[in-house]
Amino acid sequence: MTDATLPTSSTASASYPTPSTNTTSAAAAATVEGGEAFNVEQGPFSVPVKCIKDEKRDLPFFQKSEAYARLMAYILALNTAVLNRRATDKVHESDNLKKILQLLDKLDAWIALVPPKPDPQRYGNLAFRDYVHMLEDQAQTIQQDLLPAHLHPAIVEITPYLTQGMGHGTRIDYGSGHELAFLAWLCCLEMIGFLHHDDHPAIVLRVFVRYLDLVRKLQRTYQLEPAGSHGVWGLDDYQFLPYLWGSAQLRDHSRLKPIAVMQPQLVDDFAQDYLYFAAIRYIHQTKRGPFHEHSPVLFEISGVPGWPKVNSGMIKMYKAEVLHKFPVVQHLLFGSLLPWRPADHPDQLAATTADDHPSSGAGSSASSSSTTGGPTAPMATMASTTTALPGRGLPPMSRMPPGPTNATPPRGGAMPPPPTRRP
Repeated sequence: MTDATLPTSSTASASYPTPSTNTTSAAAAATVEGGEAFNVEQGPFSVPVKCIKDEKRDLPFFQKSEAYARLMAYILALNTAVLNRRATDKVHESDNLKKILQLLDKLDAWIALVPPKPDPQRYGNLAFRDYVHMLEDQAQTIQQDLLPAHLHPAIVEITPYLTQGMGHGTRIDYGSGHELAFLAWLCCLEMIGFLHHDDHPAIVLRVFVRYLDLVRKLQRTYQLEPAGSHGVWGLDDYQFLPYLWGSAQLRDHSRLKPIAVMQPQLVDDFAQDYLYFAAIRYIHQTKRGPFHEHSPVLFEISGVPGWPKVNSGMIKMYKAEVLHKFPVVQHLLFGSLLPWRPADHPDQLAATTADDHPSSGAGSSASSSSTTGGPTAPMATMASTTTALPGRGLPPMSRMPPGPTNATPPRGGAMPPPPTRRP
């Protein structure tokens, strides 16, 4: 295919601007599950634009778009790449991948150049705006250092994904939508040929781990608000992918089961090896009170018998709570690498939505495509197999201890009303 413009469909194109482009074109390939590549004949690189403006009209189109297919295929390919691998395992690190790590180190060092403002501030530290301005000013330069000269024309298109991946400077917040933007940046780097299939394990176990260290430092330093948080009824205030790929790392672990996250010593012991445990440890470091009160969704998931069910459930939940949620994806940008047009190969799109995806264990017939369910709705397929804690006689759909649940939302978070009745 040679068309890299926005869709010609009347449904999609009527109200959207055509992005500005430069005159350079390149061939790119995006990697899908199992290492098979689909070719993308790239037209002129373009400044990506916002296309998801109306929830009823644009969100369904996005879910059948080429951009959605490429992003979901990339997530699943990386999921497969880290099956049963520890973050401390030796993996192939290409020179290009090491350059990305150096770029993230530079972004980390910039934090010291923009210290938080000492004045009391209610919602986030205003110094974060200065940090974001510095990033926006320098983003093209640092990517010129990152990429070989023949890939420099792509910088105009990939830069917004990098800058958005660190958080929102005006709102002083960070959430799963910003995490998605960074994923899109990595996906674009692979589509232009800077990264390759052989890099997949290290993309998660080196680059993404380093990225998590960076954004968590930004969250702490500038007191970033959780963007679009469900409060205590969400999976995590800030991240999602550590749980998805982290459960893939643990899929066939012979000793560690999901219930192990309830033992703080085990969490500390294995946080360096597994993204899932590292994410749980970070929650313990930043929140106070009983785990079942401040993280009830993760508490429920800890009762799932095995990691394959957790991993398949996380994939479903990611679609429902990130890719299918208008407040999250409305800020996603589209250009020639992530095109706003119907999927070129519907069979590839179907592969990204199959319940029995081979990398996620036994599937479930439950659908997660609804955008109207509550925050915990996508975990129903996991919760249905949980077992009650010994001696408490709780029904299998809930591992919540008896008694009232702390309904206090996290700092700055907006919490939807809790369930009307809890066992």
